[in-house]
Amino acid sequence: MSTDYQRAREELGRRLRELRVESSDGRLTGTELAQLLGWPQSKVSKLENGRQTPTDEDLRAWAEAVGQPAVCAELRARLKGFESHIRSWRRQLTAGHGPVQETWNTLVGEARTLHVWENNVVNGMLQTPDYARNLFEHLAEFRRSPRDAEDAVRARMKRQEWLYRPGRQLKLLMWEGALRAQVCPPEVLAAQMDRLLGVVGMDTVHLGIVPLDAALRLPPANGFWILDDRLVTVEDWHAELWLDDAETIALYRRVWDTFAESAVFGAEAQQVIARARRSIKV
Repeated sequence: MSTDYQRAREELGRRLRELRVESSDGRLTGTELAQLLGWPQSKVSKLENGRQTPTDEDLRAWAEAVGQPAVCAELRARLKGFESHIRSWRRQLTAGHGPVQETWNTLVGEARTLHVWENNVVNGMLQTPDYARNLFEHLAEFRRSPRDAEDAVRARMKRQEWLYRPGRQLKLLMWEGALRAQVCPPEVLAAQMDRLLGVVGMDTVHLGIVPLDAALRLPPANGFWILDDRLVTVEDWHAELWLDDAETIALYRRVWDTFAESAVFGAEAQQVIARARRSIKV
């Protein structure tokens, strides 16, 4: 997947390789550097090829091992530049929502476990086509982006095939307010609630609902996705934020775990969904 974020990580990897090759003690092989650092050789390879994000300590150790400790500040500045990567909607949506959804298909397709908190609408992994279509049409109008709702819907529905692959797990928490948001016609919302009732109990879906009257230890705040504990994505009005430093990922996982304490699952979740379904005046 080619993204600004990934390109920045690959550029940092190339810089690390350059420092290894130009070591003050002569050219080091990847195996030799790994031995100096006490790392598996695979870690050196992943860092140089942009397949793993280094920590501050990794960069300090690398700079010292190649005999150039002064370069550590430069490396840390590069890292800081993409630890919190902002992907603006204005830039992403120049060709419409369809290409953005295809990028997400690639991102999700590479994951085996998703931890998701959704606080405002039904999550895209469980949306019906009609519900998704209404959202894309509203967002295209709001953001004045190309109107390609049908392409976007097809891409989002394709992503849901992930739910039927062995070994996948969607661990989804939703605020009850997301079930009640009137973002589409009543008949579409009613069908969406029926869809949610049907997925409770699916082997690959662990669905929890946080009731409106549940005691909360944190405010609902923004929704987010955690992909395999390697990447967090957060959506705001102006941009998506992609975060993959270990400390931030751990923070968002604690947030998810905290909301899970207030959620209900199984039959109790079905009761909350059914209550929202009954409130819809079709």
